[in-house]
Amino acid sequence: MDEHALECVRKAGRIAGEARELGVSLVAPGRTLTSVANEVEAYIMSKGAKLAFPANISINEIAAHFSPNNNDKTVFESGDVVKVDVGAHVDGYIGDTAATVEVGSRNWDGLIESSHRALMMAIEMISDGTPVSAIGGTIKRSIVGSGYRPVANLHGHEMKQYNLHAGLSIPNVDDDTLAWIRNDMVIAVEPFATNGNGVVNNGKPGNIYRIIRDRPIKDEKAAKMLEQMREYFGPLPFCERWCDVFSDDAAHNLKLLLRHGVISSYAILKERNGAVVSQAEHTLMVRNGKCEITTRK
Repeated sequence: MDEHALECVRKAGRIAGEARELGVSLVAPGRTLTSVANEVEAYIMSKGAKLAFPANISINEIAAHFSPNNNDKTVFESGDVVKVDVGAHVDGYIGDTAATVEVGSRNWDGLIESSHRALMMAIEMISDGTPVSAIGGTIKRSIVGSGYRPVANLHGHEMKQYNLHAGLSIPNVDDDTLAWIRNDMVIAVEPFATNGNGVVNNGKPGNIYRIIRDRPIKDEKAAKMLEQMREYFGPLPFCERWCDVFSDDAAHNLKLLLRHGVISSYAILKERNGAVVSQAEHTLMVRNGKCEITTRK
C-alpha cells in the first residue's frame, strides 16, 4: 500500500468514526430517522470525505440495509435498539463502522455489549496470517459466553478502492473457511448478536441500490437519471433519498431501472424470529503484521 492509499484509508476511517459517534448521539425519542441520516451524511461530506454508502439506521429485529427516504416520518421510540452503520471514502478508500444504542432505556445493555466485546476480542487476535475461521470462532465464543447468539449468516468483509465487498468474508462463526488475513488488507469486522436463533432472512427490498450493469434505457428521464447516478455514485451503494436531487420522480425511475436489471436493491435483513439484533463494527488495516483500527474516534 503506497503512502497516498495509506493516508486515504486513515482519513476515511477517522471521519467515519466521528460520524458514527455523531449518529449515536443524535438518536433520541421523537427524532426522525431521516434527520439523523441526513445529518450524519452531511458531517462526512463537510470533513472532506464522500459517502461510501447511505447511513443505515436499523431498529430492533432489522439487522441491516435500511436507510430512510426523505418522506419517511418514522421516529425513534423509547426502548428501540438502533444500529447506526456509516461509511466514508476518500479517493475510493473506505471507512465502514457501526455501533448500537438503546433509546431511553437500559433493557438491552447486555446484548449491545456482547457485540462490542466480541469485536474487540476479534481485533486483539488479528494480524498477518490469522485464519478468518479463527476470527469467527472467537466472535462466536464471546457472544455465546455473554448469553446470546451470533448471527451466523452475516459477515464482515474485505474492502478495496471503490469496492465495499471485495471478496474475502469475515465470519461471525467458525465456518472452516480456508482463508487468512494478510498484510495490507483493509477489512471490516462486524459481529452481530441476538437473543433469537442467530439467522436473518431477506425482507422486502430496501431503499438502498447499486448499479450493476450497462443497458440501453428507452425512457429518457430514467436514462438521464442513470447517467447522473453513475457519475455521482460509481460502483458504490446509494439510496432513493439521494436521487431526489436528480428527478422529482426518482422513486418511479428507480423502479423502472430495477425492472430493466440495470440496478439491484439490497433486501432489508431481519432476524428470523423477530428477535432484537445488536451490531458493532470497525475498519481495520493490517500493516507490518499488526492491526490498526482506522475507525476509532
